[in-house]
Amino acid sequence: MTVTTQPGNPEGSTEPQEAAPGPAAIDDRLVHRSLPVRLLRRPELGAVVGAVALFVFFALIADSFLRPSSLSTVLYFSSTLGIMAVPVALLMIGGEFDLSTGVMVTSSALASSMFSYQMTANTWVGVGVSLLVTLAIGFFNGFMLTRTKLPSFIITLGTFLMLTGLNLGLTKLISGTVTTKSISDMEGFESARAVFASTLTIGGVDLQITILWWLALVALATWILLRTNVGNWIFAVGGGVDAARAVGVPVARTKIGLYLGVAFAAWISGQHLLFNYDTVQSGEGVGNELIYIAAAVIGGCLLTGGYGSAVGAAVGALIFGMANKGIIYAQWDPDWFKFFLGAMLLLATLLNAWIRKRAEATR
Repeated sequence: MTVTTQPGNPEGSTEPQEAAPGPAAIDDRLVHRSLPVRLLRRPELGAVVGAVALFVFFALIADSFLRPSSLSTVLYFSSTLGIMAVPVALLMIGGEFDLSTGVMVTSSALASSMFSYQMTANTWVGVGVSLLVTLAIGFFNGFMLTRTKLPSFIITLGTFLMLTGLNLGLTKLISGTVTTKSISDMEGFESARAVFASTLTIGGVDLQITILWWLALVALATWILLRTNVGNWIFAVGGGVDAARAVGVPVARTKIGLYLGVAFAAWISGQHLLFNYDTVQSGEGVGNELIYIAAAVIGGCLLTGGYGSAVGAAVGALIFGMANKGIIYAQWDPDWFKFFLGAMLLLATLLNAWIRKRAEATR
């Protein structure tokens, strides 16, 4: 029996596929399957089922949950997580982690704010400098990973600790406090705010522009994964580095590119943080990296790499948003929120594992 591996298969997996016996193996992607079977093979199916169940649950127990303003708030909170969860999902599909994402968002905001204030420059100059700084952090993570061969857990944990210290130390050194100075009266602030933190009114409902950023990133990431060679490379390196390298996949460039993608999303999130609140607390962001990873896992990404989808990560972020705001609208004690999220993470992981087994049984 011949075993073949399809790195870029559109079902979101690089697991070996058993080929039909004979002189030539049949490409698994060319096999016709019924709609139910195709749905079972989607990585995000478990998350979608969980999201629908959670929506119905809070719609029944919280009278205010279905109000347009409430749903807008849910989408906004989900988007602030989803902007980061999507590139984190791609990184996990590529077989790596990034524990510095939470503080990287804060670093991006701090760099933009402090450069603009100290240099008395147009805020767009600070935004540009922040982009370069944030991409440099992402490149550092990817470069160190590929050169040292150390686990991404160790590399990015070190970056997390360094950024945490830098954020606090530099802010106190430059500003004299742990909070940046206001830049709301500077030239370019309002135009930058319109790009990163404006509110759009659609059908009488106010929606934050981060929702559009979130949807755009989901669409871009999905297109990359399913319609480009880069997507094939991401699935391949996540399924097995040695096998990917053997068939000509540029492993180092792919992994560095994934970390740059995470850094780009952190820049977007950081600019929203700055222009939405004007000032930034240097200690913010710690712990958010685990939420981004959890959203990706709930969305169907495997911790071992090679399997998952951007849509699933977006649905995972939506589940977090519904849970966070649904608890408030149901007038529950918010202290139970983290317990609720932990339970959802375990349930979603078990559901995803069960769905994958059913999908494998129907091949």
